[in-house]
Amino acid sequence: MRTGVAIDLGTSGFRAQKIDLESGEIKRTVITLRNPLPGANVMDHLDFAIHYGLDKAHGLSVTAVKNILAKLGVNLTELEKFSICGNPIQLSIFQGIPIEDLAYAGERKKQKYQIKEQNRDARIIPLAEIEGFEEAVNCKLLVPPAIKHEVGADALALIVKAGMIESNEVAIATDYGTNAEMALKANGIIYTGSAAAGPALEGQEIEFGSIASPYTISDVEFEGKNLRCYILDKDMKVTVGDLINPKTGEVVEKGELTAKGITGTGVIALIEAGLRNKLIVLPKIQTADGILHLQDGIKFTNKDLIEAGRAIGAIRAGHITLCAAADIEMEELQIAYMSGAAGTYMDAAKANKVGMIPYNSSYVSQIGNTSLSIAREILLSEDRLWELQAIAKEIMSTHVMFATAEAFKEAYLLELAYWNEGMAFKMLQKFLKKKKLPMIGEPSAILEIDRRVERDIPEHGEEGLEVIEKIGTYLVMLIEGCEGCHKCVKVCPNRALNMEQNGAVKIRTDLCDGANCQRCLHACPDDRFKWEKLAVIGE
Repeated sequence: MRTGVAIDLGTSGFRAQKIDLESGEIKRTVITLRNPLPGANVMDHLDFAIHYGLDKAHGLSVTAVKNILAKLGVNLTELEKFSICGNPIQLSIFQGIPIEDLAYAGERKKQKYQIKEQNRDARIIPLAEIEGFEEAVNCKLLVPPAIKHEVGADALALIVKAGMIESNEVAIATDYGTNAEMALKANGIIYTGSAAAGPALEGQEIEFGSIASPYTISDVEFEGKNLRCYILDKDMKVTVGDLINPKTGEVVEKGELTAKGITGTGVIALIEAGLRNKLIVLPKIQTADGILHLQDGIKFTNKDLIEAGRAIGAIRAGHITLCAAADIEMEELQIAYMSGAAGTYMDAAKANKVGMIPYNSSYVSQIGNTSLSIAREILLSEDRLWELQAIAKEIMSTHVMFATAEAFKEAYLLELAYWNEGMAFKMLQKFLKKKKLPMIGEPSAILEIDRRVERDIPEHGEEGLEVIEKIGTYLVMLIEGCEGCHKCVKVCPNRALNMEQNGAVKIRTDLCDGANCQRCLHACPDDRFKWEKLAVIGE
């Protein structure tokens, strides 16, 4: 068999497929539950690569991919084609391309720091040119283009798969994930942006949260006063779970499966159901212990509600900001596309109710994992790669940097007040009007939901799906003069750090919170713990 591999290098995890290049058939699918780089979002990954070395970030990405290839049953010496897709930061780190031009907004800063803009056009090169893949002597690497250096291949995939190139209708497409890419088309121009929504939409940074994977709760619904859980089975299909008293955790009726966590879509469904049934009155959960109880001891706390509220607020603030850039009102947005794992498993009607879909939507289409889909298309057709390059060049687009956009700052602050401080919805509307931002209203009933796929990866292949829970990437360092106090180990909130008998520190990078934490660094009493000295290893 002539073998190829397509991979989506996602911020919250990687998704890969082994493909028969002659028949085009998918043979096996492997997904990871996390990204190999320290940190919870793409800005953490960017920070790690810039401050501690692109070589370290690249090494972690390559090691993770090689572990995935092993799980796919692929021998590098026999691999013929390898295609990737993802945002510009993930693709650049994997290829070893400098990323300083992605870290700074505005030409003036780039000139000040003498930062050269990198070429991110479509390209085909020998995979062996990528450090770490020298043995892949017979393999081509296919890389799809960015639209602009900051608008990556994943955004292009979203725009193409949503049909926004051909259509002249006002529409918005959103990839619901940690780095929520979004594109709005109005008056023939596509406006793009990405909101650092955080990992709550992927089920992470939630106490019992998990990326969408087998045996996780992906949806909930009230049956009377009790809560029915719905769980993804081993094939990622939704199955009936337990019926639970959400106030006590008492099992009213057993379901078919045991759950190990809750996905971001389950969190959204739980918030919608909780608000509707008055078990949540923002900003608090209205139970005696401040907890909503799900099956198998899984809980949802007030801290989780805060994390989820920030993510939902970032999405809606992004939508408001793109409308402001396009000079249209939110009520004009009646067509919405949802992509990514969260966008696939989420109940679109519930997402609309909590504000993750523009309130006046009348048509919502759930289109699956667009990034992996594009990676597979270019793997099977080099002509398709060059078609995408032509599309990328022709798109009339305006990228809105949310980090510097005044509209986003204003809208997001209001969202935080609404979700985390209990600001009334009418007061939120009042302040939006005062600040002359596009207005939001009460959600209307969605007239049509077009769920194009049951799963974000519709086909797993005859060899099935494998989930890698431990991606197998580590940072290690021998601390000279270490007295063995183990304070660095004790303060790690995720148990990502261990100390070996020889005094070497070993950090499991997929569990590490990176720049947002670094408690280990500050805990060392003699300041001997230096992240700069960390080296990359595999298992």
